Amino acid sequence: MALMESSPAGALRSFVAAAICLPAFLGLRLFSWSALGGEDGLLRPLAAELTGYVYGWVLFALVCLPVIAGWGRAALWPRFLVAWNWISVVQYLAQILLALLLLAGLPTLLGQGLTLAVVGYSLWLEWFMARAALGISGGRAVGLVALDVALGLFIASFVQRLSLG
Repeated sequence: MALMESSPAGALRSFVAAAICLPAFLGLRLFSWSALGGEDGLLRPLAAELTGYVYGWVLFALVCLPVIAGWGRAALWPRFLVAWNWISVVQYLAQILLALLLLAGLPTLLGQGLTLAVVGYSLWLEWFMARAALGISGGRAVGLVALDVALGLFIASFVQRLSLG
């Protein structure tokens, strides 16, 4: 946390993490689409996925601000946002490594266990970061992680509807 920029300008600059994560995001989508065997008409689903990607980076940042302000921690929101953006890079790296292992033919049971471990690690990392960046209780950090997951599910549903037309 000591290395995280805590100014509003630093928070804005930290969105460069979205550009860093974009190739991983696209790679994960291509892995997913190839596993489904669907290669016809990728333009609409790709546009929907990119729209969801942008919403995913922006929506949580905006929605969590009033929650954090309600806890009297609004002054720490820029530092939280910087940390949240940069841990996304770590989370995407873990997901890409997992996808590569799965593509290499990892046994099913081991793949499922590693998938669960990556999801658990990602949730724990976000929870830990929220506690450290905002100086909040574990319960409040769980609330922020749950909010992020809920928004992610909403965006995924939105993307699916856009993809299908």
